[in-house]
Amino acid sequence: MRADHARAIGYGRLMRAFIVTFALPLVSSACVSGGAYDDLLMAHERAKRDVVEAQLVRDREVHERKARETELAALQADKAQLERAAAQHKDEHAATTAQLAKAQKDLAHASDELASTIRDRAGLKESLTELQAALADVNKRKAEADRRLAEFKRLLERFSALIDAGKLKVKIVDGRMVVALTSDVLFAPGNATLSPEGKAAIVEVAGLLASMPERAFQVEGHTDNVPIKNAQFPSNWELASARAITVVKTMVDAGMPAARVSAASFGEQKSAATNDTPEGRAQNRRIEIVVVPDLSTLPGFDELKAASN
Repeated sequence: MRADHARAIGYGRLMRAFIVTFALPLVSSACVSGGAYDDLLMAHERAKRDVVEAQLVRDREVHERKARETELAALQADKAQLERAAAQHKDEHAATTAQLAKAQKDLAHASDELASTIRDRAGLKESLTELQAALADVNKRKAEADRRLAEFKRLLERFSALIDAGKLKVKIVDGRMVVALTSDVLFAPGNATLSPEGKAAIVEVAGLLASMPERAFQVEGHTDNVPIKNAQFPSNWELASARAITVVKTMVDAGMPAARVSAASFGEQKSAATNDTPEGRAQNRRIEIVVVPDLSTLPGFDELKAASN
């Protein structure tokens, strides 16, 4: 509004200046009084000033317009810069959001890997504990095996003279140490009475076995498959049983504690060789003195004992 008012004033002044300027020569050429001329002259000067002022106003308006245009251009440039900054900020925000999402994903993956590592370490610790327990069990079994091997070697050493004389054999049968004596050396056919030579052998064997501390023994009677049936021995079961009991009694008489020895009969049921040849049947007619295993020394005995309670 102020600019429009100033513009109107400027136009009015220009019109007055125009009239005075062009009217003055006409008036001056006529016959006028001196006072009127002076008034016209003053009006002419004012008109000139008004023209100058109007020109100044117009110049100021042009300057202001240019200033506004410059300010507008600056504002537009600022706006464009702000828009570019906003676009850049938007891009940076999108990039930051993407980086944050990736970081969260990486963190989740790292957390999963950490949890997996913790589980693996727990599993490894458990496996290590199990491995150590298994190793201890293996070492215990090995120690027991070594002990039994050493005991078997000592048994061989004790009976080396009788072994060399062919009176008996020391062997491992079904995981047990066995002293095997041929019945033909100990007994007459179909008889359960020890021969003098057989009694001497049993006495010697009993003395050697009695020297094995805290060991129990089972005397097992075995026959071939040739049937026997008489009043004394209705079958090979009775013959084998009578022979085993005879050996047990002889061992006890020789100093073996009765609580450490027992008798059993297998008859012809556990042959050591074929019964199709005389040689095989001779091997099957035998007395076996078994060293009863001490289960308390075996791995797992405590668990087995606990389970039986």
